[in-house]
Amino acid sequence: MSSELHVDVSAGIAVLTLNRPAQQNAFTPAMAAELSAALQRCDDEDNIRVVVITGTPPAFCAGADLSSRVGDVSATIEPAPWRVRKPVIAAVNGHAVGIGLALALQCDLRYMARDAVYGLNQVRRGVVADGYSHWTLPRLVGMANAADIMLTGRTFDGDEAKAMGLANGCMPGGEVLPMALAIAHDIANGSAPLPVAMSKRLLWEGLGMSPAMVGQLETDLNEHVSKSIDGGEAMAAFKERRQPNWTGSVSEEWPAWDDKGDQERPSLD
Repeated sequence: MSSELHVDVSAGIAVLTLNRPAQQNAFTPAMAAELSAALQRCDDEDNIRVVVITGTPPAFCAGADLSSRVGDVSATIEPAPWRVRKPVIAAVNGHAVGIGLALALQCDLRYMARDAVYGLNQVRRGVVADGYSHWTLPRLVGMANAADIMLTGRTFDGDEAKAMGLANGCMPGGEVLPMALAIAHDIANGSAPLPVAMSKRLLWEGLGMSPAMVGQLETDLNEHVSKSIDGGEAMAAFKERRQPNWTGSVSEEWPAWDDKGDQERPSLD
């Protein structure tokens, strides 16, 4: 177990907790490396169905550790949360600025504390925001809101984050992690893992594709899923009028044509 990142896996859910509370979980190169390793594990292991990233109170992540030189700490981790083939939920239970907010933007869902401070304030420190924030933020809040946030470097609260579409939910800080875990359990217990993984990837990649390409991928992926373990289980559960028992494998059933870049089909990469 890391001193800067706690990893807990239970009931199909991996909770990754940034753990430098005395420094408000300020991001360091060591934390980035350990988060990258943990996310790779989450992508690889089929027993992990959903990932939750949070911080040890009182903050989520107050940005880069300023004891390092500018540029030494980056939120461009590998794999990025949006590349992990499991839903990644940010339980933003306190302040998230700079790298901290950029990390949350890379997740699929964000539940945020109402009274915390948020912002991408790098321009006020003489640097450019990183961690894919110029790609993620406009997708979530539109170009006008993204320009307002990034060019001014101003801060905002959870209510504004919710109003502009950055947060899926806004609540008191103490309720953020329980809400994120409730959503995680609902996904882990109710949704088939392979279709979830494919839908996540298509959501992130699809905005850069033509409608025809997205439609073709949807058709191809449904054909692939119909031959999978959970495709068979879905039909059996429907015929037997019972809840399905999903046992499919993302790691073993991911379409080989995507990994190989098959020219006959558009790639999800």
